Amino acid sequence: MLQEVYLHNTLESWLYAFFFAFGSIVVGRLLYWIIQKTLKAYVEKTSNNLDLIFVDMMEEPLSLAIVLFGFWFAFDILTLSEEIRKFIDSVFYFAVLFNIAWFATRFFDAIVEKYIVPRVKDSETDLDDVLLPIIRKTIKIAIWTMMIIIGVDNAGYDVTTMITGLGLGGLVFALAAKDAVSNLFGGFVIFSDKPFSLNERIVIDDFEGFVREIGLRSTRLETLDGRMVTVPNSAVTDNSVLNISREKGRRVKFYLGLTYDTSADDIEKAKEILTKIVQENEHTQNSVVAFDSFGDFSLNIMMLYWIKKDSPIVKTQDMINMQILRKFNEAKLNFAFPTQSLIIEKN
Repeated sequence: MLQEVYLHNTLESWLYAFFFAFGSIVVGRLLYWIIQKTLKAYVEKTSNNLDLIFVDMMEEPLSLAIVLFGFWFAFDILTLSEEIRKFIDSVFYFAVLFNIAWFATRFFDAIVEKYIVPRVKDSETDLDDVLLPIIRKTIKIAIWTMMIIIGVDNAGYDVTTMITGLGLGGLVFALAAKDAVSNLFGGFVIFSDKPFSLNERIVIDDFEGFVREIGLRSTRLETLDGRMVTVPNSAVTDNSVLNISREKGRRVKFYLGLTYDTSADDIEKAKEILTKIVQENEHTQNSVVAFDSFGDFSLNIMMLYWIKKDSPIVKTQDMINMQILRKFNEAKLNFAFPTQSLIIEKN
């Protein structure tokens, strides 16, 4: 019975192939459990963090490697046609390269997270905070690209011809991806001109929020209501950027209208009251008060002052306005409201 042939292979060969394939899965899971329970526990007791990172990152790729080897050996037992054998060899070669790239990127990420990220966070500049994610992505893409090129070359394709073909199609691709190129250029503008940095509050393209991430293609803002907005970097070159965090102070300008029966002395008194209110407030500076104009129904006083940097803007404006209301009521200075006078002439 074991010597009966099915699809050019005896039943015995099929059972051996199944045994090696299934056995590799069992051995891979067993090896993963052993690393978790014994080797990893032993390495955690040592003072070498690099050993722990290596063991932690290799346990899954190593288990996958055992499974791949078991399946490859199982297929090697079987009698297959040349075309199928070549196809299976190519698939396993790509799988092995995938496993190597997977381990390399995992190990690289772990090293960066353990040793480089803490130093970047402790540094005083924001440039490294911006560049580190970009460098990490670039290196990982380079690792995967190298593995793909090796795999394609081993499969029998002419890599040089493929790269040349990609170069000839580069112009067409660039025209089709002009928005992506524009965003990339905007990213370089951000890195070179530095219109804003991480965690600064800005207004760009009708969005206001705090800069949480700066990439080559886009910038992420956390709006004032806690939502994340992804703004294309091309918006930096196409729109004006208002950097609120870098303002030296917030200017506040408004007009107060007094009734037309207000005397010149009362106007002077009102100006003195406004100037004193700004001078006595710890959050304000550099006030300008002037009798601005004769309005249609009021005598207008222009009030201009600056709120100091890092001071509470809304709270300061509330304090100033409440003081103005109290002081003007105490001085019996009447605010004007829209009025009209009708003159009726008798013939």
